[in-house]
Amino acid sequence: MRHPPHMPALLLGAALATVSASPLPHLPAAAAAPVCAVQYAVTHTWDQGFQGAVTLTNKGAPLSGWTLTFDFPGVQRVSQGWNAKWSQTSRTATAANQTWNGGLGSGSSVTLGFLASWSGTNPAPTVFSLNGNTCATAPGGPTEPPTPTPTPTPTPTPTPVEDPPVLRVRGNKLVDASGATRRLTGVNRSGSEFMCVQGHGIFDGPVDDHAVTAITDWNANAVRVPLNEECWLGLDNIKPEYAGARYREAVTALVRRIEDHGMTPVVELHWSWGRYTGNSAGCADIHASCQKPMPDARYAPAFWTSVANTFKSDPAVVLDLFNEPYPDRAASTPDQAWACWRDGGTCPGIGYEVAGMQDLVDAVRATGAQNLILAAGIAYANDLSQWWAHRPHDPAANLAAAWHVYNFNACADEACWDSVLGPLAAELPVVAGEIGENTCSHAFVDRVMRWFDGRGLSYLGWTWNTWDCSSGPALISSYEGTPTAFGIGLRDRLRALPTREGKDTP
Repeated sequence: MRHPPHMPALLLGAALATVSASPLPHLPAAAAAPVCAVQYAVTHTWDQGFQGAVTLTNKGAPLSGWTLTFDFPGVQRVSQGWNAKWSQTSRTATAANQTWNGGLGSGSSVTLGFLASWSGTNPAPTVFSLNGNTCATAPGGPTEPPTPTPTPTPTPTPTPVEDPPVLRVRGNKLVDASGATRRLTGVNRSGSEFMCVQGHGIFDGPVDDHAVTAITDWNANAVRVPLNEECWLGLDNIKPEYAGARYREAVTALVRRIEDHGMTPVVELHWSWGRYTGNSAGCADIHASCQKPMPDARYAPAFWTSVANTFKSDPAVVLDLFNEPYPDRAASTPDQAWACWRDGGTCPGIGYEVAGMQDLVDAVRATGAQNLILAAGIAYANDLSQWWAHRPHDPAANLAAAWHVYNFNACADEACWDSVLGPLAAELPVVAGEIGENTCSHAFVDRVMRWFDGRGLSYLGWTWNTWDCSSGPALISSYEGTPTAFGIGLRDRLRALPTREGKDTP
């Protein structure tokens, strides 16, 4: 997915405990009503840390930009957050709007989330200011979550979780070690492709055990994790705290957490190096700060050598070579585009040396990794018309096709799916790595899932992030797993599938 212009930035962390209005001091009759209202809550607490949420409602004139400030009463410190640019000086936390949510109409609300540390006690802040004006607080009065006390109650025995399968291609199916047919049905978890290069952190929102559990509650069996080439390799344009070993360790920990919950992790190269300013360029930056038409020969093979070495001892991890190739936007003919896609080199209209899909398959297999590999087609992964004719050679014979579809793509109806996807899916597995729509509804993805379910194919929804679904396909409105009007379609479909493991699904 080419990201909407509303990338959540600085991660924030702060406790969430319901805040409500203490009786306001006596005001003269002529005093103005509060121009804003705030509800503060602690949604999750652990030893010396917590997750908080702040819902801000504009009661005054429409705003084109906003800054919310509040003081923590205790020893609390925001570590990261989302839906705002978070900072903290002494006890004062500040949340400023992102570029995508600066417009706040009269009566409109925005919910901000954060992670924070605490020491001793974790009292809720009681005074909030919007652009310098004091806000009312939600009914109920400020509360503080009780300090957890140990209890002799025995810990319940956890329900055993089945390990994710090691997947192999057999004909046009994905199968596990026993030969049972499997498919991947789940979500994308965006953030690790852009937060690091933007200098804000590694993940957009929480990725702890509680947050991953919320994904399993939707009956998902797979999570796709987008990666940034420069952050993984630790290039010097990335802040050291978000680069190299720290980035790799954070991503690896998330992958293990996904597996601990019985789900298959899919890691993919999303943003990469190389200056491209031609047709449909996402940015003019040479660095990995947007989607490029093809991976680069300078760093992408090294990236996949490192990723494959990291996960080759864990063959349950799926390797998705490149998010959404679009050499067709630079080339003059489809034949040129598909040749660039497979073979790389000097490609028409692309100013850097390209690594083709064959180069990346070779880089992975040279490490000894036998993991399942996915290779997406051209036209932002929506065109698979010549995939079979140009398929890379895989010595491990464990390569499947990746496909993306949104309601605004060219191949976005059953007639195209029947004529293009159907014949390819008869030859090898097809995995829809991203499905979505920009309508904040789910009528289109319902059709996609119905078509894929009828053929036993795999699909993953974009995306498990709390963005505004009216400006991009966001599945959730909170990391507790609350679905948006768009996300309801995927959630209900996943929950209706026969098994979370995806065995023998019709």
